[in-house]
Amino acid sequence: MGLFDFMKGKKDNELSAPVKGECIPISEVADPTFAEEILGKGIAIKPTDGKFYAPADGVITTVFPTGHAIGMSTPDGAEILIHVGLDTVQLKGEHFNVLAKADQNVKKGDLLLEADIEEIKKAGYDTVTPMLICNSADYAKVDCKKDGSVEHGDTVITYA
Repeated sequence: MGLFDFMKGKKDNELSAPVKGECIPISEVADPTFAEEILGKGIAIKPTDGKFYAPADGVITTVFPTGHAIGMSTPDGAEILIHVGLDTVQLKGEHFNVLAKADQNVKKGDLLLEADIEEIKKAGYDTVTPMLICNSADYAKVDCKKDGSVEHGDTVITYA
């Protein structure tokens, strides 16, 4: 048995786009907390649709009372944050309908929340949606999609 045989067949973990839209580099997000990867590595999507889905199987760990953000953990231990828009906490839940609940088990593709993207824009907020692996330092490799249009369910992050 070779030294690296135990690595064979070990596939990278994948996270899919939580929403349909246009992928942009996280460094272009107009909030330094996300752009400088202070909370972790990840991607950002400019949503063209207001339906946000689970990017992987896992457990919902946090649902912010204002509905603008959801935290979840995957079976392999990744801590994921989906943050709909910038400064949208100030909307105090207006234009958000959260379907997920804390401690709920979810499957990749389950609908987690709905947001009225047009109303959020009209209220003056940027709807760009970062999705981060908050504990990305725990992984040797985190590869993130930087551009192109995505459908919810398309792979946007691989990590190992």
